[in-house]
Amino acid sequence: MIEPQTPPAALVGDDLRRAARRIAPWVRETPLLPSPVLSEALHRPVWLKFEHLQRTGSFKLRGATNLLLELHEKGSIPDGGVVACSSGNHGRAVAWIAGQLDIPATLCVPDWVDPVKRLAMEKAGAAVHLSGPTYEDAEAEALRRTREEELPFISPFDDPSIIAGQGTVALEIFEQLARSVDGEPSRLAETDLLVPLSGGGLAAGCLVAARERAVRTVAVGARRAPAMLRSLEAGRALIDVAEEETLASALSGGIGEPNRWSFPVLHEGIRSGDLVTIEVDEDRIHQAVRFAFLELRTTLEGGGAVGLAALLAARESFALEGEGTWTGPLVGRSGPVVIVLSGGNLVLESLSTVVR
Repeated sequence: MIEPQTPPAALVGDDLRRAARRIAPWVRETPLLPSPVLSEALHRPVWLKFEHLQRTGSFKLRGATNLLLELHEKGSIPDGGVVACSSGNHGRAVAWIAGQLDIPATLCVPDWVDPVKRLAMEKAGAAVHLSGPTYEDAEAEALRRTREEELPFISPFDDPSIIAGQGTVALEIFEQLARSVDGEPSRLAETDLLVPLSGGGLAAGCLVAARERAVRTVAVGARRAPAMLRSLEAGRALIDVAEEETLASALSGGIGEPNRWSFPVLHEGIRSGDLVTIEVDEDRIHQAVRFAFLELRTTLEGGGAVGLAALLAARESFALEGEGTWTGPLVGRSGPVVIVLSGGNLVLESLSTVVR
């Protein structure tokens, strides 16, 4: 296990705003839409952030773009390019922005990486290396190449520039939400922002943005990929947490060693009460992907749907019609609930299995 530690410098909202300005030409402003059916069921306004419609199909483009542009501006990228490890979406993001900037990218991935995501990385021009049966194998291979070839490592989550870039989705949400409610701050009181939880880059970035506005961040993790959940419960970063196969494969892979940034930010959020966590099981994730496809008419991957899964799981009846009992941390508050739908890169075979 890794003992908790303080980041070298605290991330603040200005870091996110600088990131937003830097990445603006490269990323899309994704839609924020109300969900009348979910609002009626929860008795709170529910908004859905369609971040799965981002270029490359996930929020990961924000952080990768911020870090690569920052390195590029400083002249810190050698001729050999950059190295990253990924279970899929981060690799797609690095491959795309590296291709746009004409930077070579080497991506180390576990053997079980989604073949569709691997193909997308290769089509973007990246060199993709299958590095072993676990995410830790891919990470070790990427770090080895980083040391031996003296190339920058583009972390999926544990880098301040990555976290700042991911946090821009929350800045965007708050701007959109303020416009939607006529800019009345009182109408944003008791807002909950639901985000997926894995290595913690997205959750940490959103937490930095949310606490400026007294918005609570709700980080939602998958029961079969619980490394950060267990770490936050223990109060220290754990590196030996067992994982199982999950539809939310984008959330698999642990929290890295050492984790110098995302865990300390989230740990402090737990201590301050600005962050709470929810754990969802595999059935709820399947239910959320199915609901998105059949009711929202959109396709989410499992990892991108865990926030929606948390809301659906909050009611014991697991249905959206008729009477039911709502439970958990989303109950007893009156403000808006915003769910980040963070990724849509789902294999067709998985979708057909879930919706049939």
